[in-house]
Amino acid sequence: MSGVVKLQDVSKTINGKRIIDSLSFEVNSGEVFGFLGPNGAGKTTTIRMIVGLIGLSSGDITISGYSIKENFVKAISQVGAIVENPEMYKFMSGYQNLMQFARMSKGVNKEKVDEVVELVGLTDRIHDKVKTYSLGMRQRLGLAQSLLHDPKVLILDEPTNGLDPAGIREIRDHLRMLAKEKDMAIIVSSHLLSEMEMMCDRIGIIQAGRLIDVQRVRDFVNGAENSYQLEVSPKDEALLVAQQLFPTIKMSLTDNGIAGQLKKDDIPLLVNEFVSKEINIYGIKEISKTLEDRFLEVTDKKGEVTHA
Repeated sequence: MSGVVKLQDVSKTINGKRIIDSLSFEVNSGEVFGFLGPNGAGKTTTIRMIVGLIGLSSGDITISGYSIKENFVKAISQVGAIVENPEMYKFMSGYQNLMQFARMSKGVNKEKVDEVVELVGLTDRIHDKVKTYSLGMRQRLGLAQSLLHDPKVLILDEPTNGLDPAGIREIRDHLRMLAKEKDMAIIVSSHLLSEMEMMCDRIGIIQAGRLIDVQRVRDFVNGAENSYQLEVSPKDEALLVAQQLFPTIKMSLTDNGIAGQLKKDDIPLLVNEFVSKEINIYGIKEISKTLEDRFLEVTDKKGEVTHA
């Protein structure tokens, strides 16, 4: 894989306030890159700079080696994007909409239009008027439109916004397929963290305009200690034993026992201690952290995430 999109010390200042502060990261071909952050962190501002809707105050963005500052037309010709909701002519059919967009790009013929229609699964409804489409179908039509010119980079801002679970899964599957089969670099911004965990290869987290971290999703989630729930009785005595054995670890009572952020090697030590104290053990359950859990830990902004 190679870096198709590269941000180098990108900053944006609006009305004297620095909205984006020295942002640097790259997105590789063949991967889905999740761009995460609390509301107001600067995600959409960054995406708007990448697609050329607003200018940079400093730094540079290159797409397939072309600088958007020095060679904007070449750079942006490599990009397909949906920023917020795709806008279509509702009184026209999906096919007529795509043909209208096709006229704006060189080399897009009827065969190419038919190819992207089949790719996004709209063959059966493409000749119906857009006003009869569900929200999920409109999102797929927008995806088809952004793919007409064979971009090397696909950028989607909240692509699953307002979709039902079936529509969300469809979009997720399409994006995974495009990254794998078309070797695209795909950048996705979303608040639905459970979906991002299933969809993305890597994530970048932005907060207050600064990049906090870029990691593979699996490494980011697995990098934290997991919690364990122990179903025990009597639980008050079990809590006291656990606190004495691990005084630096926060343990708490649950409905059926105790819980704490333990290491795997701590469990047999605790079980042996319970056995010696004649505390009954009915079950031990590991509670793995999700991307949402880790995101909230890192950003510490618990009121600003939509729970999927």
